Amino acid sequence: MSTQVPDSQETDEQPADEVATVQEKRKQKKQDRREKIERAKQTLEKERDLSDENTATLKVFRYDPEVAAKQEPRFDEFHVPFHKGMTVLDALMYARDHYDSSLTFRHSCRQAVCGSDALFINGRQRLGCQTQVADLDEPVRIEPLPHQEVVKDLVVDMEHFYDQMHAVEPYFDAEETPDGEEQRQSRANHEKVKMSTRCIWCGACASSCNIAAGDNKYLGPAAINKAYRFAMDEREGENRKEHRMEILEQEHGVWRCQTQFSCTEVCPKDIPLTEHIQELKREAVKSNLKFW
Repeated sequence: MSTQVPDSQETDEQPADEVATVQEKRKQKKQDRREKIERAKQTLEKERDLSDENTATLKVFRYDPEVAAKQEPRFDEFHVPFHKGMTVLDALMYARDHYDSSLTFRHSCRQAVCGSDALFINGRQRLGCQTQVADLDEPVRIEPLPHQEVVKDLVVDMEHFYDQMHAVEPYFDAEETPDGEEQRQSRANHEKVKMSTRCIWCGACASSCNIAAGDNKYLGPAAINKAYRFAMDEREGENRKEHRMEILEQEHGVWRCQTQFSCTEVCPKDIPLTEHIQELKREAVKSNLKFW
């Protein structure tokens, strides 16, 4: 009785069809891996392109006199996520809240009423809350209002502007108001002074005025417009109007205006400032005419 020992070589060998299947699986895995990598690259490129399309670039003026390392004026660049309807103020708030909490600027109502966020945006005085990022060329260059002292970053000192506004005494004289009598205004007169009442004290007009930049005593377009609002109101008493015109006729009053229309162009409320100043000039001439 003989015992047959099986051939070890025949035992180790795999059938040809199994070998082919293993090789095919390896090739498929490599192919799947390559395709996966390629898809990841394409996804990354799409996300990068999408990110570029939906990002707004800001170049923001920076200055802080209280920090030695920031006393030299410079521009910082911020890339903020863009969305339809985004204003410059929205973009600044995002940059402050997500990138640099020390970024300083004024804002309040966000509805173009308070006038606190007037800025120099892409070379023009504008309200940050009223200016759409989509309407601007990038990078959006944001600076403080020109011709005014910078306190920090985008904040300027408005004290002189407010002093000029108060210098024209923007109020009615209570002494000329009859006791207990309603002071009515005609519809026509209301229409005449209506535009002048829209002033929000933002300072954009004064910042754009070359005369105001060179003459610190010049009342400026905003203050003269405020005076116009009262001088042209039919409820203004004669004595008060005469006194108000004396303020406007002085050396640094209406006659310093050179009708450049820069104030009218930048006014966010579309007030015809230059026209109002010219009308006050005519009133000044008439008030000084004497007939013998």
